[in-house]
Amino acid sequence: MVCHEPEPGPTVRRLARCYLAFVLDGLDPAGACHNRMAVDGQWRDGSAVGDWWGRALWGLGVAATSAHTPGMRARALGGFRIAAQCRSPHVRSMAFAALGAAELLRKRPDEMAARRLLTDTLAVIAGAEDDDSRWPWPEERVSYGNAAIAEALIVAGDALPDVPALSRGLSLLEFLLRTETRDGHLSVTPVGGRGRGDTGPGFDQQPIEVSALADACGSAFRITRQSSWLTGVDLAWDWFGGDNDSATPMFDPRTGGGYDGLEHHGRNLNQGAESTLAMLATAQQARRIIEPE
Repeated sequence: MVCHEPEPGPTVRRLARCYLAFVLDGLDPAGACHNRMAVDGQWRDGSAVGDWWGRALWGLGVAATSAHTPGMRARALGGFRIAAQCRSPHVRSMAFAALGAAELLRKRPDEMAARRLLTDTLAVIAGAEDDDSRWPWPEERVSYGNAAIAEALIVAGDALPDVPALSRGLSLLEFLLRTETRDGHLSVTPVGGRGRGDTGPGFDQQPIEVSALADACGSAFRITRQSSWLTGVDLAWDWFGGDNDSATPMFDPRTGGGYDGLEHHGRNLNQGAESTLAMLATAQQARRIIEPE
């Protein structure tokens, strides 16, 4: 998120250096990643390839192309190459990793670590494919971070290139927008997931679902130049502004924090890191509509 800021000030630059150092410290030499650090600065878990590994690759891939200094970009690229030695059996872990790999491959088309990771991600998602045309989602239930799977297909299909993967990603994103829109606003999949016969609305709705939709629609627009995808970005930002199933704003303009979950009669008042980042990332996507690059 900080690397995507077009005109970062001193605070954002300082934070970017801090975040990059943290992610790099979490990697082990074989490429797996730690997830839990104690207050004394020591990692308290074994390194593995869960979602946190995929998100580390996502951040490193972005930083390798968009960090604010050549030194940071070089360090991020080195970290990406280390983490990209691994593979995860989990669809979302690979999808998160693919988002960083695709961004890196766009700027460095000769980066073989990114290319191999994208190719393997497509194989993992294809392995989960469902042949039921009435339920095109590659899993029995839609669960969390869902649009990241569609976006991974979209950006990998564009970067490799792989036209069938791109087409499938766009179709899955259309499916998500269709099933997660109700009465003209987003009504995203709740914590408990959503199956074939489930009807909404469901609670509690997580900001990560909204942010993932905004990111995927932003990538779909960048690649296809079809303005209809911008509607998804608008719906996502409107959800944070209160155009949602509970008519409740989901960020605090005083603190800059994002609330943790949309409930039936309001919101979870906790302002956690994931929810705040989700709000800020969606705001970045909405700003790009107003101020195109």
